[in-house]
Amino acid sequence: MNAELFTALTIFVLAILCGFAVISKVPATLHTPLMSGANSIHGIVLVGSMFIAIESDNPAAYALSFIAVAFSTMNVVGGYVVTDRMLQMFKRRPAAPKAEKAEA
Repeated sequence: MNAELFTALTIFVLAILCGFAVISKVPATLHTPLMSGANSIHGIVLVGSMFIAIESDNPAAYALSFIAVAFSTMNVVGGYVVTDRMLQMFKRRPAAPKAEKAEA
């Protein structure tokens, strides 16, 4: 295994561990708003994965860049869907029409 690949894998594993440590410390009441905002901000990940796809020059790189674009797109779209669902909880529901008294 060459040194560049080993360095990249080491950074990848450390990023996973760091992300898990940060996310596991978030209380449940803050998880949804925090993650929906973070997922929508991850549009930069989508742009980065597109730049990587442009630089691809072999079939393995094409496959990995396609997977990166697909996952980052799902992440961004999921962030907006969760945010929309969360905001729907705060909308006022229309008032039910009042029943009219029957005349006797």
